[in-house]
Amino acid sequence: MQNKSFYIDQFAVVDDNVEIGEGTKIWHFCHVQSGAKLGKKCVLGQNVNVGNNVSIGNFVKIQNNVSVYEGVTLEDYVFCGPSMVFTNIIDPRSKYPQVGKEFYIKTLVKEGASLGANCTIVCGHTIGRFAFVGAGAVVTRDVPDYALVVGNPAKIIGWMSEGGERLKFDDENIAVCSRTSKKYKFENNLVFEIE
Repeated sequence: MQNKSFYIDQFAVVDDNVEIGEGTKIWHFCHVQSGAKLGKKCVLGQNVNVGNNVSIGNFVKIQNNVSVYEGVTLEDYVFCGPSMVFTNIIDPRSKYPQVGKEFYIKTLVKEGASLGANCTIVCGHTIGRFAFVGAGAVVTRDVPDYALVVGNPAKIIGWMSEGGERLKFDDENIAVCSRTSKKYKFENNLVFEIE
């Protein structure tokens, strides 16, 4: 499936019935399975597997050795670090296989979230907008927008701006990102952007 509007390495496998956006690059040893939808200007590094019917937004970067299993949705600008892990079944057993959409528990990674190298996202959770999951973290619950989480199980240790800068709040619980000049407020244990 070669097309001048996107790139597929000669050693990648792309099944039939796949949508690929303009400018997307799929590098060697990748496998994109039937029904998958990839937005524009995505990059799939070496040895990435995209499962059946997975939806990936625009400008998503998936580093080497990541499998995005059926039931996972990645919105625009998501970053998946090298060898990070998604799951899609809570209680897998080889002897009693659970095959088919009805068994997959959905995971949503919202716009701009970054998932660090070797982290694990246990299925059934939502990673909020512009959240940052540290390397090696194990996410076992929802992560709010802008949260910085680390550890096993992952816990909030701070907050990140849309631009990827750790936020420092003043006495009025306001923070400004020096990279983007956007302002944020910390209120009721959540962070949101303000004008």
